[in-house]
Amino acid sequence: MILEKKVRVLVVDDSAFMRKIISDLLKKDPELDVVGTARDGEDALIKVEQLRPDVVTLDVEMPKMDGLEFLRIQMSKVPLPVVMVSSLTQEGAAVTLEALDLGAVDFVPKPSGALSLDMHKVASDMCKKVKSAASARVRFVNRALSSSRLKTQSHYPKEFQTELKPESTNLEAAEKLVIIGSSTGGPSALMEVIPKLPKDLGAGVVVIQHMPPGFTKSLADRLNKVSELTVKEAEDGDLIAKNRVLIAPGGYHLVAGKNRKVEINSDLPVHGVRPAVDVFMESAAPIYQDKTIGVILTGMGFDGAKGMKTIKRLGGRTVAQDEDSCVVYGMPRAVVDMGLADRIASLNQISDQIKELL
Repeated sequence: MILEKKVRVLVVDDSAFMRKIISDLLKKDPELDVVGTARDGEDALIKVEQLRPDVVTLDVEMPKMDGLEFLRIQMSKVPLPVVMVSSLTQEGAAVTLEALDLGAVDFVPKPSGALSLDMHKVASDMCKKVKSAASARVRFVNRALSSSRLKTQSHYPKEFQTELKPESTNLEAAEKLVIIGSSTGGPSALMEVIPKLPKDLGAGVVVIQHMPPGFTKSLADRLNKVSELTVKEAEDGDLIAKNRVLIAPGGYHLVAGKNRKVEINSDLPVHGVRPAVDVFMESAAPIYQDKTIGVILTGMGFDGAKGMKTIKRLGGRTVAQDEDSCVVYGMPRAVVDMGLADRIASLNQISDQIKELL
């Protein structure tokens, strides 16, 4: 992606050391311009108004006003692209997903805790995500609905609010399969799609969301709480079961075996990502043939296009999210431009499209 002008970035972190580290790493990219730093959420609100950055990199845990409260206020006034810089812990993963639900575009995990001396390991990924965020569509968030750190369940109608469901011991191998691929903007998009699928869907569902290790378990748990279907992070040997959703584990490829069980591997990234949508689609489509539905949601890049081509060639059906409802219209655009989408739908219509095709 070649940008016509430099992306103006505001770096927000309570640690002066981390502000310098992140700023220095971003400044090395000729397409990025660090226009300022802020020490907490209150300072960031002032700096955003003064400096008008294109993108904000945001820490979560900060004194006075943390990252989530900054998001609630900023996204209810003047939304702008935000990339979270998140701790790689269970709590950090849960808070990161809440930040994405509040309108953050993407996140970069700190490799080793709050004061990461090895941020250079994620420098390339951070620069890429900041540049991608600059062209993302951001949305208004109603602050009245998120004025305190609400439980995930409170965002959804009562019919979708359930307790964590115990794993069923009476699993039936799925004869039909829905494969959903997503990247940037995906976690929030999945929250719009999965909870609207009925408990008697009649098919298995596998989700390939581009995520690093440590975050997909929280994503699965979060979806499980608000969905009629059982949702879990996939483990090696899990059955692709009717009326169950498997989320590919971050940092690993997921493939479908002939016995309709999934296998996990750490083969080389494909399209620079792992898990890759194409890897799973190309392994599953030959098994499920015309009983496969491929769905590509928001995300940068073109992962999934090759897999969707395989699904169509073997008689399956395909759905792509439309441009207006995408955070980043990259992956769906590739599918649409190649003529591989049987249906193009707004995010709020995707679940209905899946039900109709089944």
